[in-house]
Amino acid sequence: MNSTIYQPFKNFDFKYKNCFLSGDTFNAPVEEINVLPDWLLKVANFSGEEQIKLLDESVRAYNTLKVPCSAEVNNQFIQPLEDKIATAFSEGYAAVSALPEDELFKWIGKFMYSLIYIEMNAAVRLQQISADGVNMSQGLMHKFGNLNTMLQSIYRPVVYEDFTPWSIIVVPLAEQDTSFSFRDEINTMTFSLKLKDFGIIACLQDNGTNKKFHQEILTQIGTTPLSPQQFEELCARFYYSAYLFNRLPEYTVMPVEGTIYIDAMPLRGTMNKALFDHWQHKTYAQVLQDFWKPWGHTLFEIIKDPTKPISYFEPACLPATQ
Repeated sequence: MNSTIYQPFKNFDFKYKNCFLSGDTFNAPVEEINVLPDWLLKVANFSGEEQIKLLDESVRAYNTLKVPCSAEVNNQFIQPLEDKIATAFSEGYAAVSALPEDELFKWIGKFMYSLIYIEMNAAVRLQQISADGVNMSQGLMHKFGNLNTMLQSIYRPVVYEDFTPWSIIVVPLAEQDTSFSFRDEINTMTFSLKLKDFGIIACLQDNGTNKKFHQEILTQIGTTPLSPQQFEELCARFYYSAYLFNRLPEYTVMPVEGTIYIDAMPLRGTMNKALFDHWQHKTYAQVLQDFWKPWGHTLFEIIKDPTKPISYFEPACLPATQ
């Protein structure tokens, strides 16, 4: 293994020739691995034929979602990580909440970056005859590149200098046999899933700010098991605040003798405005309506009081509009 940092967004290396995580760092054969591992399909009771809609509007079955991976990276690093996560998921909330956050970050990040890789492959194919290159915001590409650098922690040492790049929470659920489902928002790098007696919400590149933003409601929850409506409401809050987060995190990355050291630049920088744009109850209510679809709450019902959207938490602990 060489000591250089693989940076696929510099030359758009998304052509299924090199490992999606390590490029050509390892002298090992490249094989295609499932984005949704077999153990997860089994736990979710999925056949693999279930479908997902990608950003290019194409519809793909879960079992067709694959990414290229070095056999050495897969066998020595990804599989042990999958085994650890699979064991915790099988045991439930107590085991999942005991996992180190960096292990959850690696697994969730690998899952989301696999989807990003597939999306980038489609974008490259669609734009390959265009002289303008891939039509995607530089800010988004910057975030994707940072995520890839951080995910190299799966197979090599990565040290975060006195900061945590993510917000990750694990909460207990009142229902002990919750069916598996997941949701993600690639633009804000937000992810959530629920299974059995636990739920996970993650913002992968916010330097912990979303968790701090919602600290009041998280303190109120503590270790109290959440109803299905409460978990979806909590998800809606995080997805909306991730949308309001108005900084593009910058990092100083330094490889030294095989280890990558990452230092975060101050989020405030030279900007005087708050880290989050104004919380608008009406917009939040629209997000909440989508998360509460199974219970049929209408937008009018949710925002009947424009100053206080309905909540399954008491007290509601909603951020004040600004």
